[in-house]
Amino acid sequence: MAAATSHHTIVSIQSHRWNGKNSRMDKRTANVRLVSVASCCSGTRKLGLVCVSGSKSSVIDPVQLHSNGKGDHTPKKSSESTLILIRHGESMWNEKNLFTGCVDVPLTRTGVEEAIEAGKRICNIPIDVIFTSAMIRSQMTAMLAMMQHRRKKVPIITHKESEQPHSWSQIYCEDTREQSVPVITAWQLNERMYGELQGLNKQETAERFGKEQVHEWRRSYDIPPPNGESLAMCADRAVTYFKDQVIPQLIAGKHVMVAAHANSLRSIIMHLDKLTSQEVIYSRIYNCLPVSLLICVSSCVVLKVGTKIPFCSGFLH
Repeated sequence: MAAATSHHTIVSIQSHRWNGKNSRMDKRTANVRLVSVASCCSGTRKLGLVCVSGSKSSVIDPVQLHSNGKGDHTPKKSSESTLILIRHGESMWNEKNLFTGCVDVPLTRTGVEEAIEAGKRICNIPIDVIFTSAMIRSQMTAMLAMMQHRRKKVPIITHKESEQPHSWSQIYCEDTREQSVPVITAWQLNERMYGELQGLNKQETAERFGKEQVHEWRRSYDIPPPNGESLAMCADRAVTYFKDQVIPQLIAGKHVMVAAHANSLRSIIMHLDKLTSQEVIYSRIYNCLPVSLLICVSSCVVLKVGTKIPFCSGFLH
């Protein structure tokens, strides 16, 4: 297996489906993904990641399993972190069927409603830090989602672009600081740059250049549109940032939300799921349907979810 992070972490994946009728894991379909992560450094530290999505976070019922060497398992307490991945809601250019890429377009009214609904889905999951792209649509989505959270913590964008904005935005009350959630913006999580397609109507572009050519620009892994980024180029910056900035937060026990875009999130999932360049081009991420990954230190985790999990099948394949 190949190293998955700069912390020398190894990732292996099994796909399972929770069968509620007889309380067992069915390996035939991939509605829930169990990921075992082991550290090369210690040889003992393990992380279990389970990807789920459902209508409410309250359906989550984590069970920790530890082997006693005889084939059976007994529950054992363990520290856990959560990673929530969420694509922004509908933007004004999504509505107009235009290529958006790195053009900074806000949400539509529908997008606002989608972000609010997404917030309701994750309102019971603790969130300690938020990462967003530099795009307003992902930032709006994160803020609106957090407004629905039961803990009522205030999301506050951190400004570290220079010394003065950083010093001027300091919080000097410890209680206030504890009731806030830092929001870190990063251009590396931006949507892939669509080059000369940005601002063009997708249907008209297909009629002009041909459906096959436009499909190749949009869905291939390493072929960029004119003067734009390929998915591979987007993955290079997004995954590098994820390894350097997000993974350390998770290893430290933080609960993290990442609000970003279809291609930057596809890149992260490709990294976590070890998808091939052929598999990732068939993946699809829908607007404002959050994916929650439960991370459990030193034990494997089985996550019981509701019977209807509409996102995972479309998400992976």
